[in-house]
Amino acid sequence: MLPAATTDAPLAALAGLGLGLSLIAAIGAQNAFVLRQGLRGEHLPAVVALCAASDAVLIAAGVGGGGVLLGRWPWLLPVVRGAGGVFLLGYALLALRRALRPGSLVPQDPGGRTPRGRALTTCLLLTWLNPHVYLDTVVLLGSVAQAHGGLRWWFAAGAAAASAAWFSGLGFGAVLLRPVFARPAAWRVLDLLVAAVMTTLGASLLIPLLPQVTAALR
Repeated sequence: MLPAATTDAPLAALAGLGLGLSLIAAIGAQNAFVLRQGLRGEHLPAVVALCAASDAVLIAAGVGGGGVLLGRWPWLLPVVRGAGGVFLLGYALLALRRALRPGSLVPQDPGGRTPRGRALTTCLLLTWLNPHVYLDTVVLLGSVAQAHGGLRWWFAAGAAAASAAWFSGLGFGAVLLRPVFARPAAWRVLDLLVAAVMTTLGASLLIPLLPQVTAALR
């Protein structure tokens, strides 16, 4: 008969996998960016790896007690929220500009190719300036992982695997949609949707901060 720790470890990993997928599968800025990079075929392995590695670091921070630090520094999340909201609104304007300029929407257009450094920087900002990622990975996943006691790192491994699998499927699976996006009109629709998503997310981050900003200015 296998020891309890041996039989329980896969269950803890599966629990992390399931919760990780449920949290990451929602439409959001990071997912929209990975999808667009996949459709354009630009720097996709690096973008997917960066997203998965960032999530793994955040999950490890949560399991290691990062959620406690966020509780001690309550001012940190509002700062990230404000910076993230401004960045998302700026990205929404760029997406809207792309939608209004059909010539830059053709994926094979060399002039429209995003430089590698800019793509990776955008990916980092969309990940690390999103306060929800801290709530999901550091706080929520970290808290649930503690309930697994000595198997919490198995839970963390499952959650990190969910992130890697999701971003890989989203990015590399986008190749199946490329025939549809061979038409500039399809890219126009996608960029309009991205602009709408980014505007909604940016506004949702900034609007709750308005009372605090108003109070500080008085």
